[in-house]
Amino acid sequence: MLDNSREFDSIHASLDRWVQQDLIPSAASVVFDGSTVVDEYFTGNQNREREKPIDGDSIFRLFSNTKLITSVAAMILHEEGAFKLDDEAAIYIPKLADLCVLKEDATDVHDTEPLESQITVRQLMSHTAGFSYGIFMDTPIDPLFRSKRVLHPGNNLEGLVEALATIPLLYQPGYKFHYSIATDVLGRLIEIWSGQSFGEFLASRIFNPLGMTNTSFYLSEHQRERLCVLYDGADPENPYLPGLSIASELAGDHFRPRALESGGGGLLGTISDYKKFWQMLMAEGTYNGVRLLQSETLALMRTNQLSPGNVVEFRQWEMPNTVFGLGFAIKQKPSVREPPEAIDEFY
Repeated sequence: MLDNSREFDSIHASLDRWVQQDLIPSAASVVFDGSTVVDEYFTGNQNREREKPIDGDSIFRLFSNTKLITSVAAMILHEEGAFKLDDEAAIYIPKLADLCVLKEDATDVHDTEPLESQITVRQLMSHTAGFSYGIFMDTPIDPLFRSKRVLHPGNNLEGLVEALATIPLLYQPGYKFHYSIATDVLGRLIEIWSGQSFGEFLASRIFNPLGMTNTSFYLSEHQRERLCVLYDGADPENPYLPGLSIASELAGDHFRPRALESGGGGLLGTISDYKKFWQMLMAEGTYNGVRLLQSETLALMRTNQLSPGNVVEFRQWEMPNTVFGLGFAIKQKPSVREPPEAIDEFY
């Protein structure tokens, strides 16, 4: 922990309470002033059963934090002229040209209509392409993701898109925001645009330049002791109910190369690595003398891409006054008890 003033004590105490109340196993926080780290704090255990404390080198499943890295990777290629944002995705993945769309109010997955327009790269990056995700099981088509093994660890990104192309879209492209598997489709496009595997591109263009030496899609055996144990809460629908138990691994073995390099949620890494990525974002595209993106590109990523009246919506929780750019959610107004500085918060 950095030597800092008492101004962060309330943050530390709050994180401690969540751990002490048996709601989360651990927490790690980093506070920046600009791109300068002014506070780091760790509380709880990466392995509760062995009482192994969490620290900056503990390895997390990054889950959907992977999406921010995938979006930056795509915009690196955009700056190099590999594609235009309003290119139709079917130019690069022809199977996407023949998708069908679930009719409004349909309850049967066969009740579909043709595409009114083709999916664009911009829509993939802003979750307005019309895809669902298959992990929340809250739409008629979500069970198809499981039966067709779309996100199975043995599926590579090409196979993922091929399976996805047999499932109807939930909405017509551009109709509304719906958090989705679109970022995995973007990962496949990055492979096509770059001529590299997705993991190779991330390593050569983001992780190696930033010194993110512990971020990847799988781990070596000597990293095993640093991987955090994954825990379930007592009730997924009530996160304030105390009680934790060891969760099953849905993503397969983390210690050998696997086919699925998921752009939506497959990376593993440390907070020490991930703070370098965020320092790059906060410094408008540079870190330690290395420039990944131009500041104008990052400004575009933090610009709302949703049509008027369209906002970020989730069944599970409310995100009022939030819109979406190219890979980033953007807060337009503070929530209750938030300061004005929350405006333009992006994540």
